[in-house]
Amino acid sequence: MNKSELVSAIAANSGLSKENSRKALDGFVKAVSDALKQGDKVALLGFGTFETAKREARTGINPATKEKIEIPAKTVAKFKAGADLADLVNG
Repeated sequence: MNKSELVSAIAANSGLSKENSRKALDGFVKAVSDALKQGDKVALLGFGTFETAKREARTGINPATKEKIEIPAKTVAKFKAGADLADLVNG
C-alpha cells in the first residue's frame, strides 16, 4: 500500500474527505517524526510503539570487494507491534 492508497483507506474508514485524510496522515507522520527526532517514544496502545535505538559502530564487509569497512554508529527508528496488531496479523 502506498501513500495515496493509505489516504483513500483512511477516507473510507473515517468518513473524512481525501484531502482531510491526507492532512491527517501528514500531521501524524510529522508528529511522530518530530518526537523521534527529540528522542521521545510514541506509544499507541494496541497498535505499537515507535522509538529510536542507537547502533554501535562496527566492522562490515563490502560484498563486492570483500574488503573490511567501518560502519559508523548511528541512531535508527524502530517500530514494535502491539499485542492487538500482532494477534491480528498472526491470527
